[in-house]
Amino acid sequence: MAEHYRGIDPFTGETVELWVDGGRISTEALPGAETVSDGGAIVPGLVDAHNHVGIAPGLGVTVEKAREFAHQDARAGALLLREVGSPLDTHPLDDDPRCPRFLRAGKHIARPKRYLRDYGVELDDPDTLADEVRRQAAAGDGWVKLVGDWIDRDAGDLAPLWTRTQLDAAVAAAHDAGARITAHVFGYDALPDIIGAGFDSIEHGTGLTEDLIDQLVAREIALVPTLIQVENFPGIAEGADRFPVYQAHMRKLYAESSAVYAAAREAGVAIYAGTDAGGFVEHGRIVDEVEALTGIGYSPLEALAAASTGPRRWLGADGLTHGARADFLVLDADPGRDPSTLRRPRHVVCSGLQLRAA
Repeated sequence: MAEHYRGIDPFTGETVELWVDGGRISTEALPGAETVSDGGAIVPGLVDAHNHVGIAPGLGVTVEKAREFAHQDARAGALLLREVGSPLDTHPLDDDPRCPRFLRAGKHIARPKRYLRDYGVELDDPDTLADEVRRQAAAGDGWVKLVGDWIDRDAGDLAPLWTRTQLDAAVAAAHDAGARITAHVFGYDALPDIIGAGFDSIEHGTGLTEDLIDQLVAREIALVPTLIQVENFPGIAEGADRFPVYQAHMRKLYAESSAVYAAAREAGVAIYAGTDAGGFVEHGRIVDEVEALTGIGYSPLEALAAASTGPRRWLGADGLTHGARADFLVLDADPGRDPSTLRRPRHVVCSGLQLRAA
């Protein structure tokens, strides 16, 4: 039976009416529809733009375990996940209507001993990077993910993994394959070449400087800061006594991160919410990330947009439009005034199904 939802769009203040049938939204009235909810706020399903349902501490994630993680994210309101790197092929989850929609980046691409062991593809010959980008583009859903910097144990600090020539070839290969390309970057040294090569987004970006921020704006490169993951930097540093330079560097990046992100926001960088769930961060924490965005200067409404309408446009995903997959939240109060109301949704509608909230 078709269902009917009526509420307020917090971005416009206007009344929104949706009908749901067969897992799809209709903006035209469907005869005989049952009114499930009348009142409150209606927002598109939240977007976690940096998520790894195929990763957990210790690896060994099965498809069924990944399904549990995905269900946890969905119940928390994250109904679209950009899975930026996973050792597990999570495509079998696409047939589960209780899972979020996925946009994937295949496996991380790294160098031997320059990333977490067995998480991604480790290239002995860095000049084969473009070939691997093509392979991972074919394995994903429109994205490719490189590890841009990681600890170099010989140097005892963060260091880039790739040359500018290799990065230029990687970007060309991704774009020729119809994919976009992003990079994990904590420090500064890898950023100038990654930005100069024309990557489509930066993950984390704690090493950004004023001039690099200006380049992000000019080149329309997005930033997914993973604020709740950055909170783990002091703990990462604590366990790195063998590498005191790296340890001090991670602490410095953490100490300066709020100011870096606030400067990026002020400059007009497109910033989107992403939790980095799957490693140190548990799944189902998208609302924590939304609230963290208000800590770098976003208003509650702007933070909501950075986790819903904004990344949906960026990723080419529908919102509350006719024929779109029925992914939305119904809330008792306006999340554009108080993001904490996202923790208590009246309804979480995922592919037309009502989920029990986390």
